[in-house]
Amino acid sequence: MRFQYQELERDGQTLDVLTDGASGLRIAVSRRGAELVSLARREANGEWIGFLHRDSEVCPALSGWGNHATVMGYYIHRLKNGRTSYRGQEIRGGTHSFLRHKEFAPPRFAGDDSASLTYRITPEQLARDEYPLRVALTLRYAIADDALTVSFQFVNEEPELTAHVSFGLHPGFTAASLESADVLMPEGDYIRHLAPGDLLSGDTETFHHAGGPMPFKKSDLPGSFLLELKNVAEAKFAFVDNSSGRRVNLGFSEAPYITIWSSGEPFICVEPCWGLPDHHNQRPFEQKLGIQPIKPGTTLTRSCTISPILP
Repeated sequence: MRFQYQELERDGQTLDVLTDGASGLRIAVSRRGAELVSLARREANGEWIGFLHRDSEVCPALSGWGNHATVMGYYIHRLKNGRTSYRGQEIRGGTHSFLRHKEFAPPRFAGDDSASLTYRITPEQLARDEYPLRVALTLRYAIADDALTVSFQFVNEEPELTAHVSFGLHPGFTAASLESADVLMPEGDYIRHLAPGDLLSGDTETFHHAGGPMPFKKSDLPGSFLLELKNVAEAKFAFVDNSSGRRVNLGFSEAPYITIWSSGEPFICVEPCWGLPDHHNQRPFEQKLGIQPIKPGTTLTRSCTISPILP
């Protein structure tokens, strides 16, 4: 059988492991936050090589960033002072919203020419101060064509109200050192949205990139680079670890923004984003920059692809 699905218990968490025996690609997803905690390739000698920060580790980190590939939604990044107003109702929450703290039900597994794990959040699972409208989320991890596709599907079950969401994926890719790591960006026009203190100031910087290594100092990465893809013909990015020769190809054609960040540890996050954090001069939730509207009774589906490559 080409695809194998396993359910494992490790350090107090339940992991769903999906393996493609033909391509040697394996993922592990924690039901806590439906977070991808391992993205690995099998070498010729049978050893599995992980590509994520703290790959396969689910115990709390002793220091530094402790996540792997946080799922962000129904809002992302920051709410000013941890709260906002949405259609006159208060939303409260911390960094990257509440999904990371939800315990998801067992996924639906499907396997044939491709294989997938599908997780779901229903409106009944959301507290009104988390998100007050009836919007369901289906999150799907699918292995096909030697790559992982991550898909978000939001269904607005409201009969009359347009719903608003922002969302994204926050993967951190590991390297031998930060000095040996780099992000390759495609040619195009970009707008950087400045966010001192993790909130938008309203200031922007527009630049053209000829393609190749990111034009940012790694020492500045803790400040985050929030980039709008203004005129980028092919949104194909890559993370490379020049020391080991490992590479991750990233297909972000459906994402209007990306975030590039690192704490200074040996990893870089390259995040597809459908939305941005609050402004210092906070706007109502439905007017947040980059917020995605969903008309009553309709569905919003977006995805990205991740392909890890061994040297």
